[in-house]
Amino acid sequence: MTWRNSIRHVAIDMSATYRAAIRTGLPNAVVVVDHFHIVQLANKMLSLVRRRTTAEIRGRRGRATDPEWKARRRLLRNREDLNDEQFAKMWNPLLDEGKIGQTLLTAWIAKESLRTLLALARTGADRHRIGQARYKFLTWCADADIPEVRTLATTVDRWWNEIAAFIDTGHSNAKSEGINRVIKLVAHAAFGFRNATNQRLRTRCVTTRRTRGHLRTAQL
Repeated sequence: MTWRNSIRHVAIDMSATYRAAIRTGLPNAVVVVDHFHIVQLANKMLSLVRRRTTAEIRGRRGRATDPEWKARRRLLRNREDLNDEQFAKMWNPLLDEGKIGQTLLTAWIAKESLRTLLALARTGADRHRIGQARYKFLTWCADADIPEVRTLATTVDRWWNEIAAFIDTGHSNAKSEGINRVIKLVAHAAFGFRNATNQRLRTRCVTTRRTRGHLRTAQL
């Protein structure tokens, strides 16, 4: 169909199934991985490292008194969103904690290095600069000798063409993700819908607030 040929880019989550479907149905479109899901994957890696190292070294689950537990939220925040005091409260206790803290900080640096690479989107960075940032991230992950960090690096390398497309274009599926979230909230607030027509009407209205005055029920 003609409209398919006009689609240039498709932004998706890191799903091999989605990617395969797009390449089949839209062979001319460039697949772009949304950066939010890449950072989300890095944050999940951090949580996995924290739980594993705590279990291996302490022989139990994390507790509120553990430095790594206290720092768990700051570890997931962006570096630029932490002021100097907040950063020191995260960094210094973990550094003094020994193997657990040092392992976590190594994983945190990997996450921030990946964010630095993704931040080159919409900056007009050339291939050389992008290549340097990518090399720095992959080298740090390889030298870290942390299973979860290396898995993250492997995933990024496997999806590099799609990630590079994001850096080149800056395209994101944030709007569709936001609409999907609103639809789920509507269904949750209604405790589910028994009537498919009512569900369609409610979700259409709540996701078209700006043009709601121009909607006619018959068109829904």
